[in-house]
Amino acid sequence: MDFAKMPDGLIPVIVQDVHTGQVLMLGYQNEEAQRVTRQTGRVTFFSRSKQRLWTKGETSGNYLTVVSEHEDCDQDALLILARPDGPTCHRGTTSCFEQSQQTRYPAPAVSFVAELERLVQRRHQHPDEDPKSYTASLFRKGMPKIAQKVGEEAVETVIDAVGGNVEGLKGEAADLLYHLLVLLTASGLSMEDVVDVLKQRHTTISGGVRRE
Repeated sequence: MDFAKMPDGLIPVIVQDVHTGQVLMLGYQNEEAQRVTRQTGRVTFFSRSKQRLWTKGETSGNYLTVVSEHEDCDQDALLILARPDGPTCHRGTTSCFEQSQQTRYPAPAVSFVAELERLVQRRHQHPDEDPKSYTASLFRKGMPKIAQKVGEEAVETVIDAVGGNVEGLKGEAADLLYHLLVLLTASGLSMEDVVDVLKQRHTTISGGVRRE
């Protein structure tokens, strides 16, 4: 990074959720903050108001764990993809660009699917957090029940599609997608694994482009 290019030696750092793609916050780093970030794996900034280094989450426990860093073409700005341990904003919202939990800024639909998958995975890992959760109950019933639900929702989705029931189709497709996320999680897989297969199928093969 070209810190010398900036008058105060601080470069802007954008932090983005690696799973949802949501922009979480903007901060600033000097060379020391960048060094600490790389040493600890937790996003650390230089606070212009406090005039010191501060690690996001040092008070709340909602750390931002670095997955990857990406410099811009001029080497005077940085994009960090991170895994948030909780709400990023001190107001309790997921992103600092949200005014409240009720007024979320527009994000691609796929970002909500990623949030839903994260919740499903948490129910799988910590079923006792919410014993009455429907998702947790599915995991307790095991793979046969989960697979049965996927099959039932798939059939109902097809029926509404063939019958031209658009409103019904939306609901059944939502049920199918949800139960598929549960099935993947129970199988030790994720949506990312599925997307990787789609990417492989879409790449250039034997000198030609394979089109879906």
